[in-house]
Amino acid sequence: MPRATSIDALRTQIDRIDDQLLALLNKRARLAMQIGQQKHHSQATIYTPDREKRILQRIAAASAGPLDAPRLRPIYREIIAACLSLEQQLRVACLGPLGTFSHQAVRQQFGSQATVAPLDSFDAVFDEVEHGRADYGVVPVENSTEGVVAAVLDRFVDSPLMIKAETQLRIEQCLLSRARRLSDIRRVVSHPQSLGQCHHWLARHLPGVPQEPVGSNAQAAEVASRDAHVAAIAGRMAAERYELAILVPGVQDQPRNFTRFFVIGHDGLGRASGDDKTSLLLAVPHESGALHRVLKPFADNRVNLCTLESRPLKSRPWEYVFFLDLMGHATEARVARALAALEKRCLFVKILGSYPAALPPE
Repeated sequence: MPRATSIDALRTQIDRIDDQLLALLNKRARLAMQIGQQKHHSQATIYTPDREKRILQRIAAASAGPLDAPRLRPIYREIIAACLSLEQQLRVACLGPLGTFSHQAVRQQFGSQATVAPLDSFDAVFDEVEHGRADYGVVPVENSTEGVVAAVLDRFVDSPLMIKAETQLRIEQCLLSRARRLSDIRRVVSHPQSLGQCHHWLARHLPGVPQEPVGSNAQAAEVASRDAHVAAIAGRMAAERYELAILVPGVQDQPRNFTRFFVIGHDGLGRASGDDKTSLLLAVPHESGALHRVLKPFADNRVNLCTLESRPLKSRPWEYVFFLDLMGHATEARVARALAALEKRCLFVKILGSYPAALPPE
């Protein structure tokens, strides 16, 4: 039997590899700084999610293991974020306080290097970016069990901001508390969407316990941290931040529970990545067959629609706008043909953005 290499000898090899990695990481950072200087002179966008997606896909495909895509993506996201911070320190607004799922989505999309601006409402996130106090905002748009976040879709009607990227977050709702037993809980607090996602679990395990909606899951955790008879429904990040015990993990009714988030900003239409989505708002005449005529150009040009939601126009009772997601980039020929036909059949069309489709949730 060959003699096994000692632990000390293996650690010596790791130290040598770390030295090589350090030299290569600094070389990469210097190249990123040069790119940042050229972007600054040409007034180009610093944050390029299409480029980041291609990097993550290429690295995952090139790896021979044992590191697979779910393990490599967080590593390279931090490498990309660290290099990006040398080009520009980004400030990203999201629903606060810190510890919300929105905060977690910021970390997933921008890494730990971005400065996070936690705000008390989705409107405040839009305002912060619209007025230039934040470079980007991250807002939830849709949950796989509770549906769309209406307040966010409604804000797009009048906002000048565009969608720069999307990210999907796997949502694990946990029951957090200072209490030691379920029988000690007198009140459950959380965001209304989270209460809805845990409706059946709460009815089964905490019947008759009052439920109180609050502005965010992190706010709920903050309330629970001050009262041992209160439980919050929130994520693990909130448990760590507010020093709460995870009384019961995974209390969501659907185990496969995901929320989709948009990154919003002023950058305009993004570049094609080869695997993109386009989002738009449109209004149709209030007449028979109008929606059918509007949707026909997508079928004619083989454009796949993946979301279609109607929202009431607040300024005009009983009139509606439609929110659409389609697969493809607005600059692709087939998509461009469909959009051109669309404009002739609608009262108005507003393209909200073309952006890389989100990678599978981690």
